Amino acid sequence: MSLAKVGAVVLDCPDPHALAGFYAGVLGGTVVDEEDWVELKVPGGPVVAFQTAPEYVPPTWPSPEGSQQFHLDLTVEDLDAAEKEVLALGAKPLDADDRARTFRVYADPVGHPFCLCAC
Repeated sequence: MSLAKVGAVVLDCPDPHALAGFYAGVLGGTVVDEEDWVELKVPGGPVVAFQTAPEYVPPTWPSPEGSQQFHLDLTVEDLDAAEKEVLALGAKPLDADDRARTFRVYADPVGHPFCLCAC
């Protein structure tokens, strides 16, 4: 028996509506708007929520002086096709040059790192 379960993964950002739109484009799901708090309800997955952080500073990756805090691993069937789509949605490549690996690293439009991972 577990003590708790994940209710939501919450990302700070300057504009929760815009970032929820980005992740809805990547993950699908339904965006539920509550002003400074926006939720993305993804079927079969945890809620991904976005909250306003006026002083938001994106993490640096990679950085020996800083921390990325956390990142999302998103599994995909086709790395090349998924890469094309996330770049079109506004992601930026951070470490996607090694085509032999089973994952590639990107930043969302406000700088949170995430990986596309082959399943």
